[in-house]
Amino acid sequence: MLPSAARGLPAVFWWIWASLLINWLGAFAGPMLAFSLAADRGYSASYTGFVVSLLGLGSIVGNALGGILADRYGRRLTLVSGHVWTAVSMAALGLVQDRPAVAAATFAVGVGTGVVRPAAGAALADVVHSVDRQRAFALNYWAVNAGMAVSAVLAGLMVTQGYTLLFLADAGTTLLCALVVLAKVPETLPGRTAPGAARAAAVQETSREPEGAQEVRKAVPIRQDRSFVLFTLLTLLFALAFEQRSGSLAMVMAAQGHSPRLFSLLNGVNAALVVVVQIPLTRLMSRGPKGRALWAGGTFVGAGFALTAFAGSPGLYVAAVVVWTFGEMLQAPAASAVVAERAPAQQRGRYLGVYAAAWSAAAFLGPISGGWILDRWGGTTLWTLCAVLGGAAGCGWLLITRTQDFRTAPVVREGGGTPLPRITTDGNRA
Repeated sequence: MLPSAARGLPAVFWWIWASLLINWLGAFAGPMLAFSLAADRGYSASYTGFVVSLLGLGSIVGNALGGILADRYGRRLTLVSGHVWTAVSMAALGLVQDRPAVAAATFAVGVGTGVVRPAAGAALADVVHSVDRQRAFALNYWAVNAGMAVSAVLAGLMVTQGYTLLFLADAGTTLLCALVVLAKVPETLPGRTAPGAARAAAVQETSREPEGAQEVRKAVPIRQDRSFVLFTLLTLLFALAFEQRSGSLAMVMAAQGHSPRLFSLLNGVNAALVVVVQIPLTRLMSRGPKGRALWAGGTFVGAGFALTAFAGSPGLYVAAVVVWTFGEMLQAPAASAVVAERAPAQQRGRYLGVYAAAWSAAAFLGPISGGWILDRWGGTTLWTLCAVLGGAAGCGWLLITRTQDFRTAPVVREGGGTPLPRITTDGNRA
């Protein structure tokens, strides 16, 4: 299924995809940041947690900044600048020792990574047809998870040579990512001229909407787009629940006497499922409305956390991870596609930035809130609450994406699906 799912997308998309894959293949420092701070630099658990949380806080700032810059100055410039900023900050984080400098560098890394996300999403939406965006975002999500799986293994091997090497190698691959964008990705912001007439024509051709989907929404401040604000608030609730799969899950398993090896196995199951199942699952779900995929995603995540409340054995934990991973695979590409289609072309960066900020806020608040609930009411209460939030978000997404106000283009009113193009024997679109 993978070759057919990848056909029909423009070359510009594949360069964006390649840069993303390179970036995550080299994401060595992230998984080892806490270990570096605690084991290598001797920071206390509380200060280590504070520094790690600065990544999420910086990402919130970066998401908002990246959306504005992508819409005002262009996707390409924002992507290159964000990657270079991240690379410099990452190198500094590996070299500095003073506590305030480490905290500042960590925050700067969060800002840089946050800037890149909405700019990359907006560039993808600019160059991919509306009917292809859900699978395009799914391919990007696949690249992220495949890169994370490989980089986690490589980081474990490289750390034997010292933590500084991890940060410098991460910075190097981030710079390589910036060079790929600079060399191969033209400006895609609607109304801007890309360098070179041929490349500009290619971008304009690939960004053209399908016939019958030419309706344009009037650009208004995002805060006035009440349906999208509600969509984002539901995303925040969903993300707050979903973020408990890391820190809170590890704490619960440790309290039950499980080894870190089992927790690492669960992360491996999650990554392997995404790599193997993401593309065919998206192929199946793209035949229906995106709201249905979002509802299914929220339902599966809620069911997975409900099962976690009863988990005590390795088998039940693996089963729970499998269930909520299916929810993750359903929700992520569908939500990104919905946001890209909801946004007016000149505001895609801002819309995707606000959506990304909901996830960054959850990454910042999730560990804090999860630990607080665990201390006071225990794991059963936490997982039950997560199940309720996941299911409620899914139902809310389904309801608001069906409203006339939310369906802003004819292609969405007709169902919002993003079916794969039928491929003829000569390899062209039917």
